[in-house]
Amino acid sequence: MAWKYSEKVKEHFKNPRNVGVVNNADAVGEVGSMVCGDALKLSLKIEPDSNKILDAKFQTYCCGSAIASSSALTEMIKGMTVDQALAVSNQDLAEYLDGLPEEKMHCSVMGKDALEDAIKKYRGEETDAHEEEDEGKIVCHCFAVSDKSIEKAIRENNLKTTEEVTHYTKAGGACGSCLGEIEDIIHDVRARMEQEQPSQPKESKQIIQKNKTEEKPLKQGLTTYKKIKIIEKLLKEEIRPSLGIDHGGLELVEVEDNKVYVRLLGACSGCAQSGETLEYVRNRIEEELGQPIEIKDLA
Repeated sequence: MAWKYSEKVKEHFKNPRNVGVVNNADAVGEVGSMVCGDALKLSLKIEPDSNKILDAKFQTYCCGSAIASSSALTEMIKGMTVDQALAVSNQDLAEYLDGLPEEKMHCSVMGKDALEDAIKKYRGEETDAHEEEDEGKIVCHCFAVSDKSIEKAIRENNLKTTEEVTHYTKAGGACGSCLGEIEDIIHDVRARMEQEQPSQPKESKQIIQKNKTEEKPLKQGLTTYKKIKIIEKLLKEEIRPSLGIDHGGLELVEVEDNKVYVRLLGACSGCAQSGETLEYVRNRIEEELGQPIEIKDLA
């Protein structure tokens, strides 16, 4: 079967960035196995005080999409904090590559899993490999995919069909004998997802609906990674040049839900008008994101 790849995917496959192993790595994550045909090793160099990823490299045994996805992932996370890197989703990675075929989305999932494994080890959260209840039960024996891996993919990517699960995890993509069990897992997980949605009183829903008509339309589906990219672009093109006129500056430290943490620099740090500066920055970020935010200076 021939899949249509973007030019960016082709470029990262032909000229992959950051191939190899980081010397004296602070964290190493590994997923997959040679037996199943997919294996990825990700190594990171992390600055301990800021938790910023200074370097990232990969080694993989897989298809061209996995090489391109791993190359793109390392490029994306370098310079991010550990928490920012964890917020990068499979969809963010696919968007960075100008799209991935649905059938190859499992390659982006593999990179995300390797990153999570590396950071868990960096934080000392590595689990006992023999704790079967944590690993879950193997559902797809062809590719060694557990029920917990399938549930995670369903939740993170809002999957609804067995075909989508196969695209994101490879489960059911060989002999197909596990497709019935995968369908049962989908039904069970999605039922629990619906129950977990907080219910709102009728009156609250009416108030929210009324407020929606009075506000600017919100930008839907913004992941943390997308918010970071939008804010960084605003800082680079408008806010930093404006503050620089008076020898001031500002850096983005962290984005967490609707909270934006920044650090005022230069003349802005400790300035009597820093409150007004933060209010200006908050207003401009809200305009760009299309949603309300809280801003805090960590200087």
